[in-house]
Amino acid sequence: ELESEVKIDGETASDSEGETASDSESRAETAPLSTSVDDTPEVLNRALSNLSSRWKNWWVRGILTLAMIAFFFIIIYLGPMVLMIIVMCVQIKCFHEIITIGYNVYHSYDLPWFRTLSWYFLLCVNYFFYGETVTDYFFTLVQREEPLRILSKYHRFISFTLYLIGFCMFVLSLVKKHYRLQFYMFGWTHVTLLIVVTQSHLVIHNLFEGMIWFIVPISCVICNDIMAYMFGFFFGRTPLIKLSPKKTWEGFIGGFFATVVFGLLLSYVMSGYRCFVCPVEYNNDTNSFTVDCEPSDLFRLQEYSIPEVIQSVIGLTTVWMYPFQIHSIA
Repeated sequence: ELESEVKIDGETASDSEGETASDSESRAETAPLSTSVDDTPEVLNRALSNLSSRWKNWWVRGILTLAMIAFFFIIIYLGPMVLMIIVMCVQIKCFHEIITIGYNVYHSYDLPWFRTLSWYFLLCVNYFFYGETVTDYFFTLVQREEPLRILSKYHRFISFTLYLIGFCMFVLSLVKKHYRLQFYMFGWTHVTLLIVVTQSHLVIHNLFEGMIWFIVPISCVICNDIMAYMFGFFFGRTPLIKLSPKKTWEGFIGGFFATVVFGLLLSYVMSGYRCFVCPVEYNNDTNSFTVDCEPSDLFRLQEYSIPEVIQSVIGLTTVWMYPFQIHSIA
């Protein structure tokens, strides 16, 4: 964050007030840097006080990981709607984190409306994306309610009007000698929206197609993170990248193969349950979501021929697997 602020600060201030980038950098270098704080729960610190720092860290990570995985299982058990709410909460938090980086620079020039406009545009983009989703997946409900039918009919016009209002507010907020910084931050907001909101929107579309399309990729990320740490902890010797000195090639390779195997096994288990593979649909009679269908060919066992090179090693000519397992490998 500090480096980003120095770059923005230096480039824009040189245009408006004659300050050079090197001046900004020298100012930033003298600013106090925040030190890391040990936020490990006190109960764990006391229980593990007799261990070395290396093994204490291992146990803390392990215990908190199990707690987080248990929480993840509870969320899955609560169903697709809770998962969608979690995705929305993560989207808002990510947007807040990135916008705050820009605001720290913008605020130093005492310029107006940056945070207000950023959150307004987030509201506009979410209204556009999720309005389309509601119309697609809840068409019968939308047609039944008069206000929703009007909003659906003029959805794109309303979305465009809301965006134009935000754009006019941005123009009215412009301050002489700071145009470059303000347009820079305007672009910062839009790129953030493109990255964060688009991803969360597509994730929710995946959830509507079946929870397996959400759970398997997320679980593979979790598995990779855990197994890379485990292999690196016990077998790590060779540094992987200077950016993160504790990462090792042993952890990277071990995590890679462990994740592929885990994805195959998890996909095999989940493909056998309709509650995971069926699309989420709205039932007009019960006014609730249902997850029940005849599974598609992706979730039916099929016989595959094994390449001759591998046949001699494992002693099999064919194997039965779900086509979805191929997705998990990718």
